[in-house]
Amino acid sequence: MTEALQKKLDFVKKTLHDVESYEHACRVLNFDQETICPPDGMEEQGEISAFLSNKAFELRKQQQFTDAGEYLYLHKDELEDPLDRILAGDLHRSYFKTKNITPEMDHRFSLAYNRAFVNWVTAKQQSDYTIFAPSLKEIRDIELKKISLRENRLPDRYDNLIDDYERGITTKDLDGIFETCKKRLVPLLKKIKESRKTIRTDFLNRTVTDEQQKQMAQFLLEILGFDFKRGSFTTTEHPFTDGLGCNDIRVTTHYYPVQFASSMFSIIHECGHALFEMNQPQKDWTHYINGDKTMGMHESVSRFYENRIGRSKEFINFIYAKTKQIFPQVLHDVSTQELYEALNIVRPSLIRTEADEFTYTLHIIIRYELEKLIVNGNAEIGKLPGLWNDAYEKYLGIRPQNDRDGILQDVHWSSGFGYFSTYALGNMYNAMYYDTMCRSFDVNQAVSTGNFAKINGWMKDHVWKQADYETPKKWIHEITGCDFTAVPYLDYLERKYTVLYDIG
Repeated sequence: MTEALQKKLDFVKKTLHDVESYEHACRVLNFDQETICPPDGMEEQGEISAFLSNKAFELRKQQQFTDAGEYLYLHKDELEDPLDRILAGDLHRSYFKTKNITPEMDHRFSLAYNRAFVNWVTAKQQSDYTIFAPSLKEIRDIELKKISLRENRLPDRYDNLIDDYERGITTKDLDGIFETCKKRLVPLLKKIKESRKTIRTDFLNRTVTDEQQKQMAQFLLEILGFDFKRGSFTTTEHPFTDGLGCNDIRVTTHYYPVQFASSMFSIIHECGHALFEMNQPQKDWTHYINGDKTMGMHESVSRFYENRIGRSKEFINFIYAKTKQIFPQVLHDVSTQELYEALNIVRPSLIRTEADEFTYTLHIIIRYELEKLIVNGNAEIGKLPGLWNDAYEKYLGIRPQNDRDGILQDVHWSSGFGYFSTYALGNMYNAMYYDTMCRSFDVNQAVSTGNFAKINGWMKDHVWKQADYETPKKWIHEITGCDFTAVPYLDYLERKYTVLYDIG
């Protein structure tokens, strides 16, 4: 490698170190804003975060930095470390995506996203969409403006936003996948509804305390392999995980007094995200490519632990005694089989985060189809609640009676569009690599005995290690030897729920 190339690389990494310092501070502030920040302090907190974010953006917009980044890209084959070549590709994509966005514009956009979050919180609390609607329109307009400024933009508007979260996945891919899902899931949902199988659920709504739920969360994190020296957990309105730094991974959950299972599965889900971050190679951080894994990859892991592991009969049997010890008033008269069936009941519901495993994909399809309408200008912002409610009635046979349980339930649209489909893609990815894992060892036996170190070890070697280096389609092919498909996921759902509901 030439001396000139080395100097460019050194300068890029030094600048990225400073960028990461600003962005780290933003993540801390954002975590605070979503957990313990008082309502009246949220907007000010957001303004400070926007200021720091803009400082990071300004560093990236320095001519010397962009020139150095493009020099690395032009000479990427001469870079000795393959991870530096990945970094060069990242810098090139980012350059053409943000080339025409000025620091002033970026700051204005950041303030708008933060205002939208604050307005969403207020709107949800008051169950009044009209409070959030102006912000949603502003976010839509910003997203379209940013797309128009891209020099490497894709022909389809919405493809640009999907690509931000899931490189190489397009609306053509998703349209085909979701049509297949609807053809197989909707008829089976009808059969499930018509099944005479009775599943006991009365105990699911027995009262529990926050302290009991905290104990349960601690237990679940411990057995799944969460590293408390590098992570912590707390509560929030909408559970999430944030990797603040290599050794600072934070998860959150939400406690409901009459829904003990909700916090259980939200913490298992977020633990999956955390395990992914905690098991990334250290060198990915030092080469500034630790954020290259896609959200579909991430959601595949969180939903792998939440559903394929967490809702399995083997896992329920394994945690039953401890769960009964922590929640004696809930499970004193409940068998392990009754608990398993109740935690896997198919019951169309309004809230995505509380949805059962079977109907969950239909929640995502609803959001995907609405996002396409919004981005392509085929839906008026003011009429979205009605469109949302109609879609729920069409696919799930239920209709929201208020905005809180309808269009305001998710925070995601306060920061843009393109994310939701990754939840469904995650389910499909993990179905593929779960089948591959089962060919390596007896997964059910490992879960039954609490041997999560074996499961985590396989995940580290096959799923996590390469995630920052590949596009999703190539990544899943390297893990499984197969091209991406939804078939294993749909097969899994059909097998599991035809048995659970005694469907012939």
